[in-house]
Amino acid sequence: MDSLDLVKQYFPLLTEEQERNLLKFSELFKDWNTMVNLISRKDMDYLFERHILHSLAIAKFIQFKKGTKILDIGTGGGFPGLPLAILFPDVHFTLVDSIGKKIKVVNDIAHELSLTNVIGIHDRAENIKGKFDFIISRAVTRLVNFLPWVKGKIQSKNGNVIKNGLIYLKGGDLKEELAEVKVKAKLVNLQDYFNESFFETKKIVYIPLR
Repeated sequence: MDSLDLVKQYFPLLTEEQERNLLKFSELFKDWNTMVNLISRKDMDYLFERHILHSLAIAKFIQFKKGTKILDIGTGGGFPGLPLAILFPDVHFTLVDSIGKKIKVVNDIAHELSLTNVIGIHDRAENIKGKFDFIISRAVTRLVNFLPWVKGKIQSKNGNVIKNGLIYLKGGDLKEELAEVKVKAKLVNLQDYFNESFFETKKIVYIPLR
């Protein structure tokens, strides 16, 4: 079952508008993927499970408060930022990618869905100015490479139930990777949230940052 029903199974309180936007998002994304190589054809058959629901795992981990500022680094075709922006219309999302055609897709989809809480920026992560409550990403690179990109980008005042920091979607055995960065991290297994076998090795890595 790769459809909106899969998402509704885990997020039964979606509004009609959110359901419409998630469905329209999937349609727009599929159209764009025929022109811009965003994800593989095989993965396109599992768009809701492997990309939309995977992105929304962050919403199981934390319910962002109104006004929270999020930076999504290496967003590609808009993951995890766009599904989360649909779920949290009162949260501001800045989606960044170094590949211009991917940000073109992000901005077009955000426009088509009237997501006024989304900005897409074509740039390298280290060049982004400003302070954010949380930085989110989906397995862009090893944490030892990623953390220097976000240094100084987290604002000190906390407004959510957990401290500001990095929320990173990653798979596999992370012991060696976490040992490289020597930071205090919390790991959450996504099978705590979702039953599908795809999520067996998938995790959220949460690292409080200042």
